[in-house]
Amino acid sequence: RRPSPPQSALDKVAAQEGLSLHQLSGKWFLVGMASRCSYLAEHSHQLEATMVTMTILDGQSLAVSTFRTLDRMCWEIRQHYLPAQAPGRFLLKGHRKSSKVDVVVGEADPSSFIILYYQKGHNISVKLYGRSSLVSDAVMDKFEQSIKAVGLSEDVTYYFPTYGFCDSADEFHVLD
Repeated sequence: RRPSPPQSALDKVAAQEGLSLHQLSGKWFLVGMASRCSYLAEHSHQLEATMVTMTILDGQSLAVSTFRTLDRMCWEIRQHYLPAQAPGRFLLKGHRKSSKVDVVVGEADPSSFIILYYQKGHNISVKLYGRSSLVSDAVMDKFEQSIKAVGLSEDVTYYFPTYGFCDSADEFHVLD
């Protein structure tokens, strides 16, 4: 018999139970992110305030628009999170088969915060979004526990500016 494939870190993450997708819709501010991404490590001094708008498309999938500035211009990056095998789990498909990203809605209180887990290949990252750009210490503690639970640490955790958000882009600054 062949051994079963190793369980990925994301398989161990429980999706938030009883969460209605409609509770996720609206504006979210990126508060913090933990990732071993080398680009993020090298450019952490250039982090820009980032805002996300989530819209429910067909009752099952999420349209996610990310707004951030780049070279003093506001850009919108549009993504489509498809429903995966279980509630609270999504698939973000890239142009190549190897570029698919698994997404799990971890702990969430839709009125104040949401913790999302992303896995591409063997790389995992955790993002904390708040309904405002500032969250409570209790939420920060939950975020830090979530990071440790998937084997990341404070040295790969980055916090985003709480000012300078943009929330619209002209048609020439939209990436699908």
